[in-house]
Amino acid sequence: MLISASSEFIALCREQMALLSQGLGASLSVVYLTQELGEVPTREPQLIPILVYPETATLRQGFNPPGLPQLTQNLLGSGSLQEPTQSQVPPRTKQYSQADSVLNEDKIILPLIHDDLMMGLLVTARGDRQWTQDERGEVERVAQTLAIACILDQRRAWLQQQLQQQQILQEQQQDLLDSLLHQFRNPLTALRTFGKLLMKRLHPGEANRDVATSIVRESDRLQELLKKFDEVIDFTADDLKHLHLADSSEVVLEATVQKEAQMPLLLPGIGEKETNCNLQEILEPLLVSAEAIAQEINLKLISKIEESSAIVKVNKKALTEVLTNIVDNALKYTPSGGKILIKTGKQEGNFQGIFVSDTGPGIPPEDLEHLGERYYRGIQEQTAIPGTGLGLAIAKQLLEQMQGKLEVFSPTLESAFASDTMPGTTFVIWLPQATTFPEE
Repeated sequence: MLISASSEFIALCREQMALLSQGLGASLSVVYLTQELGEVPTREPQLIPILVYPETATLRQGFNPPGLPQLTQNLLGSGSLQEPTQSQVPPRTKQYSQADSVLNEDKIILPLIHDDLMMGLLVTARGDRQWTQDERGEVERVAQTLAIACILDQRRAWLQQQLQQQQILQEQQQDLLDSLLHQFRNPLTALRTFGKLLMKRLHPGEANRDVATSIVRESDRLQELLKKFDEVIDFTADDLKHLHLADSSEVVLEATVQKEAQMPLLLPGIGEKETNCNLQEILEPLLVSAEAIAQEINLKLISKIEESSAIVKVNKKALTEVLTNIVDNALKYTPSGGKILIKTGKQEGNFQGIFVSDTGPGIPPEDLEHLGERYYRGIQEQTAIPGTGLGLAIAKQLLEQMQGKLEVFSPTLESAFASDTMPGTTFVIWLPQATTFPEE
């Protein structure tokens, strides 16, 4: 295949050829690029002229001047860079153009090579005098310039091709996501309906009524998440441009790759007003779901929630997301037969704490300092436990938006039910304490 050449590269070649003509008196200059003939690997590549200067001189398509065919074979085959001998020059059996006669005069033929990759040739000639050593050096520098420009042009073309392929893939992924989200709504609506029917059939106080209530609550949560999905899918380039980054100082550019740019979270409750509430009010419905999951996977869930828990000022929906991620994390990483403790009641300054402890394998010290980084899983990547490394990062960012904070201790602070083989972990969620009673 012919090495592609952009209009910018052709313009650069033209300027360099003009310098050879005006500065060194070159009568004719030609830039060749390599072309592979067909897809058969045994076929030899050939050189195709992409620019002739002056443009009044023309080369027939596929034409190589005398001496160049053998030199091409040497360069692309054996790698020899020697000038062709007289015996290598093919006999004149046909009438050549004006360019042929010029190239029969004193000429310089230089390969365009960069990083051991040959991309073409520069041929320049003049008939009025021999090239001096200094002039040959100038021509070599022109060849080096063209070689670097050519490799950069190839990288540009490759990146453009990769971008086009990525855009096609993104369009396909977008279509698939749209279809999946559309189909997801139907069973979700049915699940919510079944939960409401169960609530109507179960009398208050029955054990399973809390389970039905949890089904409806989690269905509502999924509905709200789907609503956020719809908002993101409808985003245009202008919408994304106006989104506020969490910290512009964290944006680092390295070779056109943007890193650590934190987009705002698009989760239930984001942007809603913070209100005063009792921790027990938020924790009780979550504990119902956690208890059901713990029983299913043979875990013992212990809760010590003080009825007179202090009032905190939080975004209720955002705090629900935080607690759900932390508790789910404990349920996921605690092996069967283990324990999970959730308790409140400890105060530190103007903060109220929620403690979530487990008897899992613990977190190595080298991983502790990275917790909260997006997509970081550390040693857990070596296990069969599925995960994305996003749960703790989302919880940490949501807490920071509420002026709260997250602390992680491993081994667990609850040393009474930990062991040497299962040291466990404790997550402490610190929330700002309110000064007034819960808001209605």
